[in-house]
Amino acid sequence: MALHLRALTAEECTHIDRLAHARTAPARLVERAQIIWYASQGLRVPAIAKQLGINARTARTWLKRFMTHGVRALEDAPRSGRPVTYTPDMVAEVIAAALTPPQTLGLPFSSWTLDRLATYCHERKGIPIKRSRIDDLLIAEGLRWRTQETWFGERVDPAFAQKRGSSKPSIRPRRRAVS
Repeated sequence: MALHLRALTAEECTHIDRLAHARTAPARLVERAQIIWYASQGLRVPAIAKQLGINARTARTWLKRFMTHGVRALEDAPRSGRPVTYTPDMVAEVIAAALTPPQTLGLPFSSWTLDRLATYCHERKGIPIKRSRIDDLLIAEGLRWRTQETWFGERVDPAFAQKRGSSKPSIRPRRRAVS
């Protein structure tokens, strides 16, 4: 049984023509538009399949979808996949914890590390999350993780200079040559 394409509206015709000859659109979309374009030129399904190097069943599928749903049928349909591991509420809790100073939560340290945050989320919040996933979540949220630089700026220990002792020069002074 021959499959005949319905008459295209002017808007559909320009959209299909532009998409069928596009160079920057996704290849799948271009191929589907070409199926419709060739059908609008009067080619039958076997000729379209041969011209595009596809299976005749594929050409029929996209022609039928186009005739029922129009141009929007050429887009990929949503596909099922793995369900999300962390709900938006869990993600919000992890980000809120990362933005909260640990001492306000009653923890014995002054800054977070990914390991500390992962442990806190697992033990206190009941969210089994890895440090790499926390890093991904923070980056996706636009937050940058930074390592604490204790050697730069103010020292963490105020009695550091007393504990360190006196400084010794690392290079002995050179003796001056006598002229």
